[in-house]
Amino acid sequence: MLRILGKASSINVRKVLWTCAELNLPFEREDWGSGFESTHSEAFLALNPNAMVPVIQDGDFVLWESNSIIRYLASAYGGEHLYPAAPQARARVDQWMDWQATDLNDAWRYAFLSLVRQSPAHQDPQALAAACANWTRNMTILEQQLKRTGAYVSGQDFSLADIPIGLSVNRWMQTPLQRPELPAVHAYYERLSEREGYRLHGRNGTP
Repeated sequence: MLRILGKASSINVRKVLWTCAELNLPFEREDWGSGFESTHSEAFLALNPNAMVPVIQDGDFVLWESNSIIRYLASAYGGEHLYPAAPQARARVDQWMDWQATDLNDAWRYAFLSLVRQSPAHQDPQALAAACANWTRNMTILEQQLKRTGAYVSGQDFSLADIPIGLSVNRWMQTPLQRPELPAVHAYYERLSEREGYRLHGRNGTP
């Protein structure tokens, strides 16, 4: 049985849970992270020296980093429909997953901590305005890509790339900021919501 360590409210843990739903893969999940078992314990650090969730144990195999985990699960458990073997198709999926992990994540971090988490360290008005502008700029990039494909982020078919990006779109929709009209992003949000995995671990998860 696959073991997942990490609290279900974590956006990165939710990537793994949604992927398991898409693969019909059974698992056992344990609550680790803020408010639960400490990731700074000796037992957890032996699994992930970064003290961050998620971590998986698949038999004797231990893996951390959420995007690496979901790539592994798709590769190991019949997920070629999510993560194609053909080099160019796989590279397109990887491109958007890496974009989410770098550009898009960096864009929304300050605004999310300020407006949703109400972090005292993230209340500078100029920094917040800059963060919102950068987030909007990146979401406009996604808007243009979705207009090109007319469906999902890497093409006509749902792929592994839609899992991290779909969770980021949920975060965009749930954060109280002034958002421009992005009709392709909104349609994508509703399209993803037809998937049980997104309803369970994305749109209705804790942002």
